[in-house]
Amino acid sequence: MKTLFQKIIFLILFSLCLSCKKTENKNTQTIQAVKNEIEYSSNLSIYKYDGYSIVQVLNPWPDANKDFTYILKEKNATIPDSLQKYTQLSIPLKSIVVTSTTNIPFLEMLNAEKYLVGFPHTDYISSIKTRKLIDAGTVKNVGQNERLNIEKLIDLAPEAIVTFGVDNNNPMIANLEKSGLNVLIQADWMEQSPLGKAEWIKLYAALFGKEKEGKELFDDIVKNYNEALELVANEKADSTVLYGSMYQNQWFVAKGNSWVAEFMKDAKSNYLWADVEGSGSLGLAFENILEKAKNADVWIATGSFKNLNELAGNNPHYKQFNAFTTKNVYTFESKFGTTGGTIYYELAPSRPDLVLKDYIKIFHPELLPDYNFTFAQKLN
Repeated sequence: MKTLFQKIIFLILFSLCLSCKKTENKNTQTIQAVKNEIEYSSNLSIYKYDGYSIVQVLNPWPDANKDFTYILKEKNATIPDSLQKYTQLSIPLKSIVVTSTTNIPFLEMLNAEKYLVGFPHTDYISSIKTRKLIDAGTVKNVGQNERLNIEKLIDLAPEAIVTFGVDNNNPMIANLEKSGLNVLIQADWMEQSPLGKAEWIKLYAALFGKEKEGKELFDDIVKNYNEALELVANEKADSTVLYGSMYQNQWFVAKGNSWVAEFMKDAKSNYLWADVEGSGSLGLAFENILEKAKNADVWIATGSFKNLNELAGNNPHYKQFNAFTTKNVYTFESKFGTTGGTIYYELAPSRPDLVLKDYIKIFHPELLPDYNFTFAQKLN
């Protein structure tokens, strides 16, 4: 869909190039077609022009019936008439509100966390660096994602609120816009490619006028990820893998095209549900899981379990799995910040290179003998 969309945008811009001529109208200028700055992401496009950028956010939520376009305008730039209908943000931003912990590492990597003025449910933030700003009172708690405190946001007057929607009915977003606040919808959570998710740092780089730094940071992540891939290039995917755990009478496994499954594939493992089409998760009965994965070599458990006893206490039937009896169970969700936020949820999307190394350490420990887990933890 992205390729088709980009072709349409190119044709529109090319047509404008042919039809636009310089006149005395200051808002009219020739638009030259440029290369999309985004390489891996399926849901983000950034086109850089002289004095402004066009940002397109595609597939912002499942079954979305619209995409979003934003204009990032530099000081004294002239925006063509054809783009005036889109939301404009004056860059570089000096204040911002974000609504997902996954955005915090991007801000910190760009040294832009000082511009953060608000966040919903600040206890979710794990980073020590940003927690200091929260403790100092410079980052305000602005409610919860579905119930943002609009009055407080109006008082804070951020130059942009970066948020997300879960479906085509988003009254909170509409209310923010009606209040005169600049809202930018993001879709990093919809990405299934590890590098595609991390590439959203380029959006924040564009918002703060740090495109060069953003590109360098992302290029380093790509380099590290590719070096990790080289480590396992000649390895066989011998380890059979069980993923997930019981939740409300169902066991949710990651589908074969999901973000998690991509890591397990890249780390050269034999994930037992890799052939399930689609992204997201699939709920199955315990009996189905036991039948297929009773003898799995490795179990990547979901949940913040500290040890095998705690895991078995959650469900005694877990002891039937070979991975449990051989003590080959891992979780990525047991490390927390000082106020209880899960470090993996916050940092992993922006550092897929570290996530991949953790998986390689699990499946092929001999390749990384001196590497210590960043997120994963073996249950003892």
